[in-house]
Amino acid sequence: MPTASAKRSRVKTEAIKLVRGLPASSTWDDLMYRIYVRQKIEAGLADFRSGRVHTHASIRKEFALP
Repeated sequence: MPTASAKRSRVKTEAIKLVRGLPASSTWDDLMYRIYVRQKIEAGLADFRSGRVHTHASIRKEFALP
């Protein structure tokens, strides 16, 4: 399990990569959007790794879909 310091270092490294990947004409909103999307993807992957997932069949049943 990574330490808190290692996690912060990884976040900083990933943030730098995001900034460097932006076009020169980017706005603060562009950067914030990319950070938001990245955060949501990371959260989804963490849920998947922890087994917090649903099958298509269970969702269809829950919402009474064919």
